[in-house]
Amino acid sequence: MPVHGEAVRFGVHSGQQNQTFGESLELWQRAEALGYQWASVFDHFRPPLGGPGGPCFDGMTLLAALAARTSRIRCALLVSAPTWRHPAVAAVMAATIDHISGGRLEFGLGAAGPDLGYTQYGIPFPPAGARMDLLDEACRVTRALWTEEVSDFSGRYVQLSSAHLAPKPVQPRIPLVIGGDGERRLLRIVAEHADIWNTLAGTPESYRRKCEALARHCAAVGRAPEEIRRSVTFRAVLAEDEREARARKAELLRRLPADSPLLDEYVTFGTPEQCVADLLRFRELGVTDFVLGVRPPIDWQTVELVARHVMPAVAASPPPERYASGTGAVTAQ
Repeated sequence: MPVHGEAVRFGVHSGQQNQTFGESLELWQRAEALGYQWASVFDHFRPPLGGPGGPCFDGMTLLAALAARTSRIRCALLVSAPTWRHPAVAAVMAATIDHISGGRLEFGLGAAGPDLGYTQYGIPFPPAGARMDLLDEACRVTRALWTEEVSDFSGRYVQLSSAHLAPKPVQPRIPLVIGGDGERRLLRIVAEHADIWNTLAGTPESYRRKCEALARHCAAVGRAPEEIRRSVTFRAVLAEDEREARARKAELLRRLPADSPLLDEYVTFGTPEQCVADLLRFRELGVTDFVLGVRPPIDWQTVELVARHVMPAVAASPPPERYASGTGAVTAQ
């Protein structure tokens, strides 16, 4: 049984490219009031989409502040890059945030992606293979420090010597979210370590292929794929009727460059009913966590329409009788 069981959850993923803390806080508090179950920040210093001098708050310290100013919503970093911080330091910070939040943390780890901060701040950005090895070691070290009284670890990149972490997290097991979809290495790490697997939604067809690849890795490590909760991040532009939705899409396209990578992240340009239909295609593949990606300026209309109409409709849908797992089909429990 995956963490949180089979319950459907909706969240907001806030790219914190804000000028003030108040802007970030408003999104989280309004999301909590609207009934979202999850809110997350990313872990970039100089995100390319913001340009070389755009605003961006640090993810870890912002997460701690937002956790202190909310009371119910699950709090997440999606996802932390072990290239920014030594994994033991990140584990200590995460345990502290779990205390600040009263046991609401879900901690994300990934292999790190493009960020102008590596060049601007002189931080090494290892090749992809090395970053995958570092991610694997970070997962092992993080879980050990959270759960073991004394930890020793001798890896290629990370070493611990009689290491202690106290106080331990509030939660007996902080959910470890691993983000990404690389079929050869990343999904193998998901199979070995993740409580939750998050990736961009893409298309149902591409997502099915990723699920099949994950299932093969799970079989190789002796783990049932259904133990891992499936989470997708998506974007949408919604309106009450199709005419307004077309106008809102045209407005967005005027703001974004034609080759913007953000455009591939949009699942729906349309009405809430169309968004429900689009997301149910992923629900049929076993997805239980739907995370709405939002960036400044916040599209409050979509945030509210998802909460009022999309969230309850998807949550009320019957669980999939079967969903693709690669080596066969798994019957939903």
